[in-house]
Amino acid sequence: MRRKKSDPYLKVVEWSKEDGCYVGTAPGLILGGVHGKNETKVFQELVQVCEEAIRLLEKEGKPLPDATANQKYSGKILLRIPGDLHKKISIRAMREGESINRFIQRRLEAKL
Repeated sequence: MRRKKSDPYLKVVEWSKEDGCYVGTAPGLILGGVHGKNETKVFQELVQVCEEAIRLLEKEGKPLPDATANQKYSGKILLRIPGDLHKKISIRAMREGESINRFIQRRLEAKL
């Protein structure tokens, strides 16, 4: 199978309850997305849209965005928050007998 120029870019197809169909996106490469009732067809169309976006960028002499697929993540995030929020988080974490890190991690996992 021929390697595509869009292979280094993450492509996501997921069901949208709000739209009542599959939505395909390529974060970091294209804005918007592709919609449809058939997951496989949405992915195929998404790949075509990504390939076209790359062709247009190259034609215009613009640099391609950094690759987004297969990235490794350190697990560290530097997050700046207001001091009063930091205080509230610290107090809640202490009350629950957790570290601040674990307290925030559990809440993020619950929201995603």
